[in-house]
Amino acid sequence: MDAASEGVAGPALAEGAADVGGRVRELRERRGMSLSELARRAAVGKATLSGLEAGTRNPTLDTLQAVAAALELPLTALLSPPPATLSGAAVQIQLLRVFDDGPVTYELYRMRVPTGLAQRSSAHQVGVTEHVTVFSGVLETGPVDDPLRAGPGEYVEWAADVPHTYAAPGPDDVLASLLIRYPRVAR
Repeated sequence: MDAASEGVAGPALAEGAADVGGRVRELRERRGMSLSELARRAAVGKATLSGLEAGTRNPTLDTLQAVAAALELPLTALLSPPPATLSGAAVQIQLLRVFDDGPVTYELYRMRVPTGLAQRSSAHQVGVTEHVTVFSGVLETGPVDDPLRAGPGEYVEWAADVPHTYAAPGPDDVLASLLIRYPRVAR
């Protein structure tokens, strides 16, 4: 779930995380990265990023994922405290738990994809994988060039360091769990 979405993305921060801009600025500066460099790496407009840092723009989930990938961090590292719900063009996720396990961080989400909607997400940083268990509906997800299909009770996983997609082509909304695995980058 990242920068390039099909459709119109709503605000990412449905609840909480009021100081995401300050957190992004702090993490960017800690890495010695200019605003222009982060905007380039995240493929986000410099004005958008500046507005995010200044607190004058409410970022989409797609923008937050792109910035997190450019900073080589899990999404939740940008959100202090993490909000209860994030929304993209098609995907709505609710953070359930963050697990730090040595060299790996896991984020566990409850996910909903309304029927008939699709979202294209840009690549996460190298080594990130996504794991989805579908509880209801039919989900098309995974690499844009080779999407996977899963129905109730089925599990799919893929390397999320390539553009990937989420779609609910069937008659029912998709309800699923999403586990994102981020390897910790040595600095």
